[in-house]
Amino acid sequence: MAQENQPTSTGRTTHVVSPEVFRQVYDSPASLPGKHRWVTTEQDVREVEKLLGIPHNGIGAPLWVSGDTRHCRKCGRESNWLDIVGSALSKVHQKALLVEVILGDRKYVNVEVPHAIADLVCYSCKTPIVDLRSFKCHNWAYARGSILEIIEKATQQH
Repeated sequence: MAQENQPTSTGRTTHVVSPEVFRQVYDSPASLPGKHRWVTTEQDVREVEKLLGIPHNGIGAPLWVSGDTRHCRKCGRESNWLDIVGSALSKVHQKALLVEVILGDRKYVNVEVPHAIADLVCYSCKTPIVDLRSFKCHNWAYARGSILEIIEKATQQH
């Protein structure tokens, strides 16, 4: 699994934080940066599950995103967690890490602000997404044993 608290090539970092800090920073969708805040569509959440090997309806919490533009400038598709996961799998992260971020009990805070999330492309047409600014997930109640099984399968598939 990737090391925590290590800067990326652009100097941005993601940190594991305590539940108290996570709630202070991210409990309210109003805290997300950008002109717009929205929840990933149900259809796209199910596609994220397929990509990561998570059982159908395994993601039961809203997958929030925020940014200055909601839709792909080329194809018009609404940008969301499917773009984040698709881009991450192709460039940066392994499935197991993404499963842990979405379903795990540790809470992550991305510190891209005021910058956009780097290296994102539209899941449908692969056009760069240049102004998605933040993402979060509150999947507070996922069974730990189930997460470990999913992570093990994701690790074997990578």
